[in-house]
This record gives sequence, structure tokens and C-alpha cells, in this order.
Amino acid sequence: MIDESVLFLSAHDLGEKIRARKISPVELTEAYLAKLEGPGKQLGGVVTVTRDLALEQARRAEKEIRAGSIRSPLHGIPYGAKDLLATKGIPTTWGATPYKDQVFTYDATVIRRLEKAGAVLLGKLAMVELAGGLGYRYASASITGAGKNPWNPARWSGGSSSGSGVAVAGGFVGFAIGTETWGSITTPSSMCGIAGIRPTYGRVSRQGAMALSWTMDKIGVMARSVTDCGMVLSEIAGPDPADSSTIPKPWNYAPFGKKEKWRLGVVRKAWEKPEPEVPAAFDAALKELGRIAVLEDVTLPDLPFGATAGTLIVAEVASAFEDLIESGRVAELSDPVSKLGGYSSTMVYARDYLQALRLRGKLQRSLDAVLAKYDALVAPTLPGVATPLAANLEEAFAGDDPVGGAGNCCGIPAVSVPMGFGADHLPLGIQFVGRAGEENRILAIAK
Repeated sequence: MIDESVLFLSAHDLGEKIRARKISPVELTEAYLAKLEGPGKQLGGVVTVTRDLALEQARRAEKEIRAGSIRSPLHGIPYGAKDLLATKGIPTTWGATPYKDQVFTYDATVIRRLEKAGAVLLGKLAMVELAGGLGYRYASASITGAGKNPWNPARWSGGSSSGSGVAVAGGFVGFAIGTETWGSITTPSSMCGIAGIRPTYGRVSRQGAMALSWTMDKIGVMARSVTDCGMVLSEIAGPDPADSSTIPKPWNYAPFGKKEKWRLGVVRKAWEKPEPEVPAAFDAALKELGRIAVLEDVTLPDLPFGATAGTLIVAEVASAFEDLIESGRVAELSDPVSKLGGYSSTMVYARDYLQALRLRGKLQRSLDAVLAKYDALVAPTLPGVATPLAANLEEAFAGDDPVGGAGNCCGIPAVSVPMGFGADHLPLGIQFVGRAGEENRILAIAK
């Protein structure tokens, strides 16, 4: 019988124990399944548990590993996937009632690559309905209800990759796949006290993934260590003929060349009204970072990153969910904002969308000119800790998010890691944002 503490090990450490035959992939899978089917469901972390598939994959992995055939560092490690990735013969609900019976006849590229790596799929993890594309006001905006934070079930786990945050922080999976259009990996990573990477746009194929915003959607990793993030990203990254937006050049996680001192641009005004504990925790983090980095305050260019990103998302979501909106089936969604958001999104003028597309090139060049001076920008990931389950999220996140808006608008990578604790002893996060293609650099700094 596997001790519960083992379930909280990093994927890297689990892999080492599996290869040393100190842990059985089958026993590990059975232990995670029990957690996912019990507290995982109670906390709103999972939509569909794939028990039979998981055990089949675990038995195969165990047999191969015993024979000395190691597919990858992830061989035999159980994981969960956000429920917007297609899985052959398994429901893919997109977190929304209108799609509760949706089943695809193929696997998304990410699912196929993880299967090739020998990872074990435990289940489809909960998410905010349609990844929040039509807007939402409450944490309960999901087919599974609110994602409850393992640190305090009266608090939210964050969206839209809510189940991925629950599952990793709760020790219900070895790692999880999440997606981000704007904040959907970094937010639950911060709220749940875990590591998460939003890679460069196009780094990971989106074939088989629900489209929210074709020019901004990104697939990334949520895990219990920075090393895990890089290790998993290595297996899912790379060009894909089925997704023309993927970067043609392969990518692998690799140690970054040693530097005497990193150079970090500090964004002190990342949030308008942070909770009192956030500046104090950030200052403490900067003091630690000062041992390995030269710190310099920086101000982001005064350009409409957020407005541009917002215009792109709203216009593209209207196209992505045109059938749902025109059929009136948006009424089946759970959140009051989601029921109406589709209609308002159809009112974006084509000229505004085209102007946003053209403007993005200028914004990317301006932001890159700032980033070129540093190894990364550093800022608090969120203005505070996890919100109460009943909170009005439009009020809780009413201020600007200049770092998230700029980073997602321009398609550049970011890593969020824990930054101590805030109110009610709940986790806070700190993020490192890098130039396009510089995942290895920011992973090294975050580690």
C-alpha cells in the first residue's frame, strides 16, 4: 500500500522511484484513482474518471519498465487533463451542460504525445464552462460546480483550469494539463500553491483542443515543481502538421547556462489594489532573489495591451461558439454572465478586430524591447489569495492586469511559483515572464 505522502511527490521524484522499482505504476495509479474518485469529486476537481483506461496504461507501463524499456521520464506517471482536450471514446464536456454528452473519435495531439511518453491518464479534470470564454461572475460556472481549493474548501481553486489546480494541490494526480488564454494557468497555480507554466504561443499543438481564441489560446502544465513543468512540456511541445500555428522548431527542457547573476525587471505596480500581505511577501521574495539576480524596477509600456487582448478574445469567441449562440443553447449554461456574453460578443465590429490584429505586432515589438534588457520580468501573480466560493468575481478582479494582459496579448511565456502565504494562511504566487521562446530561461530562474 502506497503512503499518502508519496502522492504529493513531484513527477520527477515519482519517475525516479518508478524506474528504481521502488513504486509500482499500477499501485500508484490505484492510489491516485481512489483520491480522484473520493475527495477529487467532492472538491469539484474532476468530470470523468478514466479508471479502466488508466489501469490498462499503468499495467502496460509496469510491464515495459520491468523489461527495461523506458519511454520517457513520464513513463508510468499518472496525470489529469483539462476537459477541453479531445479523448477518443471518452466524454469531453468543455465544462458546460450543452456539451455534456460530447464524445470525440480521436485524441488531441497532447493526449497522444503523453500516451507515447508512457504517462497514465487518470481522468478529465474540471474547468470553468467554455474556459470562461463567454464571461462568468461566479466560481460555480461549471458543469461540476465550483472548484474548491484543497487549502480551504470554502475558497475557489481559480479558473478556468480549476480542476487542474485542485488535482495537483490535492495530491490526486502526478501532474496536470491546463490551458490559458488569459490567466487560466497562472491564476489557479497561484491560488493553489503550485507551479504552472504558460508557454509561448504555438509551443504546444492545440489540435483536438476546444478553441476559445485561436490567436491567444495556449496549452501548458501545472505541477508540484518547476522541474516537472519543464519535463512535461518537453513531451507535449513541438511542431504538429495538424496545427499550422505551432512553432516549427522542436523544444526540449534543458538546464540553462550558468550566470553569475540574473537580471530581473521588477514590476511593482502589477495590481491596482493588492491585499496588504502581497507587497510584503513580494518584498521578501525580492530579497531572496537579490542573492541570485540584479533587480531593477521597470514600468511596462503605456500601450493598450489589455484592451487589444480583450477585443481579440471577444471577437474570436463569438466565432468559435457561433452555433451555440445562434441556437439559443447558451441558456443552458450555468452562469448568468455566460448566458448573455455570447450575444454581446457578436457585436464587435470587424474593423475593431482587424485593428487589434494589426496593433498586436506593434505591442509585441514594444514589449520585447523591454524584455530584451532582462532575463525576465517578475511580479506578483495575483493581487491576493483565493477568493471565497460565493464571491462576485467581476468585483474581486475588477482592476487591471497589465502583466497578464501584455503577456497573453503578445503570446510570451510565464511561470508562476509559490510566494509564501497571504490572508488566512492561503498561498500567494510570483510570476516570471520571458521573451518569446525563452521557456528554459524563465524555468531556470523560477527553479
